Amino acid sequence: MEPDLITNAAAQVAETDFSLISLFLRADIVVKAVMIGLFAASIWSWAIIFEKWGRLRTVNRKAERFEQVFWSGQSLEDIYQNMGHRPDHPMSTLFVAAMREWRRSAEIGSRAIHGLQERIDRVMTVSIARETARLERGLLFLATVGATAPFIGLFGTVWGIMNSFQAIAATRDTNLAVVAPGIAEALFATGLGLLAAIPAVIAYNAFSTSLNRYATRLDGFADEFSAILSRQIDETREGA
Repeated sequence: MEPDLITNAAAQVAETDFSLISLFLRADIVVKAVMIGLFAASIWSWAIIFEKWGRLRTVNRKAERFEQVFWSGQSLEDIYQNMGHRPDHPMSTLFVAAMREWRRSAEIGSRAIHGLQERIDRVMTVSIARETARLERGLLFLATVGATAPFIGLFGTVWGIMNSFQAIAATRDTNLAVVAPGIAEALFATGLGLLAAIPAVIAYNAFSTSLNRYATRLDGFADEFSAILSRQIDETREGA
């Protein structure tokens, strides 16, 4: 008799549709809400990942080109004029901000030389902070998804398993055909949580490292540019 029961239960399980869409449709409203939220978070995370990857690749490429021009021997005024006053990446924004302060002081005259170095350094510091903050947009979302998605998925799993136990109690039947669908729906929520969290964590760590490296690059350029302007300020003072 027992083998017949096992065979019948196995047959019923085999006839049950375990496709992802079926698992979602059969799930409780709370589990459905969890699944939809995790799926939306995963899609948004991937959108941020692709956007951030393209953005960082672009700014690094443009920074390399700008540094080649900057160290090519052209005068600072020529570089500033050729850029058209429309910087399109953080390093050029940093350069333009410092040059604007430099030119404003030059238009005022020798009396504006005093404190010029401090003003230029302050302008570049503010520019670095602003541009870094722009590049970091979206990273907080990735960090949040990476930290919370597994727990949200686990909540959906716990809720689904509770519903499965309630179904067992209501039907007073503990065979595999009754238990398996509910357990599968519950575990699907955990799977979606991991699907959202793992790429988000990997991308967050990778982008954080890249952004730290780029911020260090901006700091290095700012120090070198500040040294160049400092020499010119000293020459201006000596000639005054």
